[in-house]
Amino acid sequence: MDPFEAYRCCRLCPRDCKADRARGKTGVCGETSTLRIAHLGAHFGEEPSFSGTLGSGTIFFSGCSGRCFFCQNYQISFQHEGKEFSSKVFLKEVEALLQKEVHNLNFVSPDHFWPHIKELCQTLREKGVKVPFLFNSSGYQRAELVEEYGAFMDIFMPDFKFALPELAKTCMGDEHYPEIALEAVRKMVKIKGPLQPWDPTGERLAQRGVLIRHLVLPGHVENSLEVLRLIHREFGAEIPVSVMSQYQPVPACSGRGEFQQPLKPREYEQVLELVGELGFTKVYAQNLVEQTSFLPDFNDPEDPFPGHRPKKN
Repeated sequence: MDPFEAYRCCRLCPRDCKADRARGKTGVCGETSTLRIAHLGAHFGEEPSFSGTLGSGTIFFSGCSGRCFFCQNYQISFQHEGKEFSSKVFLKEVEALLQKEVHNLNFVSPDHFWPHIKELCQTLREKGVKVPFLFNSSGYQRAELVEEYGAFMDIFMPDFKFALPELAKTCMGDEHYPEIALEAVRKMVKIKGPLQPWDPTGERLAQRGVLIRHLVLPGHVENSLEVLRLIHREFGAEIPVSVMSQYQPVPACSGRGEFQQPLKPREYEQVLELVGELGFTKVYAQNLVEQTSFLPDFNDPEDPFPGHRPKKN
């Protein structure tokens, strides 16, 4: 069976566009079946559970099915920065990354290139690679594919972006995001459980499980509060969460009201107050700064994250 058959009538994401990407048509993700990658490298800006001291072995794929206009990685999700890779070169480059002794392989926005990733993961495991594989995603996944992902991935790190359907429709064009993401994350948690071990110092690296991320959006605190309530109701206070303040306006935010502004300190404080009230026990939070170091520049594919350097032992 052709391992890339899924590209012929693409249903790899909830957009269900059915594009024949194998014949050069682009899906809603903006990509054909030709694998394109913007950056492979050790990244030190992830949560300490993943970055540790050696870095997370991140692989940033071009394109995205989420299509959030405020995307902090807009250079690759919308502008499609990246280079073409054959399967053979993909394997070679990832093996070179592993030679740097990164703590894990971190597949960022992976669903629309899942056939390539699945082939890679299977080959690496057959070669004896033991590091955890991490599925780093928007939360906008087809729930029926989560079990297949879980056969190869050790860690799921989904976003939960929107609890309010109208905001989801405004930002990424699908008011069904909340229900789609909830069903997908439910399956992730069922398959892998909460992130283990939990050590926010990064001394003991995560090996398995789920951590849920949420980016607080300016002017939309109520969305974040609803996200937290929903996560707490579904998964309890023991589910690890990462509540992020790193929002920065990108060019597509121009003319979009509050999205043109950075997050206000009081907005982030309100969200963290509810984190405490709900009793979440495993939490990553960020310092709110005027200029975030988390906004990458993929015009420099060698080092798109200049604000993050290796930690010194």
